[in-house]
Parts: sequence; structure tokens; C-alpha cells
Amino acid sequence: MTTDMPPVSYVQTNGIRMAVYEAGPATQKPPVVLCHGFPELAFSWRHQIRDLPKRGLHVLAPDQRGYGLTEATASVESYDIEHLCADLVGMLDAKGIDKAVFCGHDWGGIVVWQLAMRHPGRVAGVIGVNTPFMPRPPADPIAIMRARMGDEMYIVHFQKPGEADAVLGADVGKTMSLFMRRPMDGMFGESAGLASERKPGDSSIFPLVQMVQMYDPAFDPREKFLSDEEMAFFVDTFTRTGFTGGINWYRNFTRNWERSAALVERVDAPSLMIMAEKDAVLPPSSADGMETWVPNLDRCLIKDSGHWTQQEKPDEVTKAIADWMDKTFG
Repeated sequence: MTTDMPPVSYVQTNGIRMAVYEAGPATQKPPVVLCHGFPELAFSWRHQIRDLPKRGLHVLAPDQRGYGLTEATASVESYDIEHLCADLVGMLDAKGIDKAVFCGHDWGGIVVWQLAMRHPGRVAGVIGVNTPFMPRPPADPIAIMRARMGDEMYIVHFQKPGEADAVLGADVGKTMSLFMRRPMDGMFGESAGLASERKPGDSSIFPLVQMVQMYDPAFDPREKFLSDEEMAFFVDTFTRTGFTGGINWYRNFTRNWERSAALVERVDAPSLMIMAEKDAVLPPSSADGMETWVPNLDRCLIKDSGHWTQQEKPDEVTKAIADWMDKTFG
């Protein structure tokens, strides 16, 4: 069955109870920790959890703070980057693991790049899936995104307490159908992603909440990449948990920026950047110049994939990870 996962285990880490899925043999290679994004789960890595052990790799995939079977905390500040990184370090401690390769997609990518700077002694390597290393901007990132992309740009809109949470949670099936589709050819043209800038008078770029409100799955021509069973897993989980935990990660953009002024922006660990050809929000161009901050960097482009790369092109992503682990760690 496509929804099969290893048995879940639980660890106490950084004050929360975290659900972790683990598979594969312990070997001389470091384990690979698979970190999901929004709105996803450890389940998003189900193909890699199944197939990477066949390449001799030990993998762990947590439901991260506020997601799935892992505890959700009450305060918005408890979802800042310091907490998210400390959660993963505490997971290593609970599992008796010294160092791991951290592989992150979407928001998970932001976390793993930050983890490599904040806890370098625990990071054997970094794999970014779609999400490049992002240096600290010169001003509050929410102010920059509001000026460039408008008040309805989804990250800016997410700063309003409770509003996006209610819209996305009103019909979880509809929301997940909007997210979990392959992009159509030419749908976004040559997207600049988060570097996009609207012209004066233009409407907001990436107005996700408005898109959810207007969306009707019956008229969506985009191809599905989830089976009905896989979609039901996501819908059932987010119907139970809601979206607030994940959205609270976005509500810490300003706090994370304010508290990172003294952080040395350099990742010395060996790293791999997996890019998706058709990701509109995090296009391959967003990784241009990464070697400035990540000097030991390899790259891999996944053709014909949108944003949900490890689910849209699971075999290609698994091969990219496994080949790089063989090259880097023998």
C-alpha cells in the first residue's frame, strides 16, 4: 500500500513529544534525517523512507513541531527557528546519534540550513530539496515581501492571527487538492519565486488565501500525483490537527531575523542542492550564488517537477540523495 510507513516511535525532545518514523540499517554512513515542509508531514517522505534503506541508508523522518502526531505548543514564539533546530538536536540525543545528514524540503530546508550554522557539530551534511540557503536579508523579511509582493502574498497574509488558519481549515480536502497537484506547462512562466516584484498597481503575488477561497477542485485541470488513499492520509491528519502549527512557523520570520544578527552565515558541511525545474515559489534560479555561503556544494536538477518534488519525482530524488551519500561518505 502506498500509505505504508514504518512503526512510529516517540521521543521527548526540547520539551515536546515528537513522532519519528525510522527505517534502515545502522552503518558507518551517517543517518539521513528527512525534514518536511508546509503543509506536509513525515508521510511526504514515504517513498524515500521505503527506498533509501535499500541503498544501505538509515533514515529518520519526524513529524515536526505542530504537525501530525507530534505535539503542538501554544505560543507562536515556540515555533521560532531556535526551537525547530533544538527539536532536531534533541531527537538525535534521544536516539543516541552523534551526527546526521539533514535533508529538508520547503520549510524543512530553511530549518536544515539554519541547523548547520547553529549546531555544526551535529551536522554531517546538508541536503536542500528545492529550498536554497537564504542569507539574512538587510531588513525585516516581512516588510520586504509586503513591499515587493503585496499584502495578500501568502507569507505576509499568514501574519494575521487566525485568518489563514480558518480559511485553509474550512475544507481541508479542497485546500490539499489546491496544493497537491503537478504544475501545468507554462503555468507560471519564468517565475522569480520569492524574488518576484510586482509593478505599481498590480495585485499581490502568490495570494494563497484568496486562491483557496476561490478554488473549485472540479474545474482544476492539473494532474494529481497522490492516490486517493494518499490524499486521504493528508486530509484526515490536517482535519484533526488544523494548520495553525505550520502557519506559526511563518509567523516567526521577523523574530528569526531579529535574533540572527550575530549568526555567522557559512555552512562548511558537505551539501547538496536538489532543484526542481518547475517550482514556481523556489525555482532553480533561487539557488544562484549559493557557493558564497556553502562552499562545499553539489547540485542536482530534477526535470519536470513542481514544488512537491520528493512526491512528484520520488525515484529521482531517492537516487540523487543515495548517489550523493555514496560519493560523499563512501
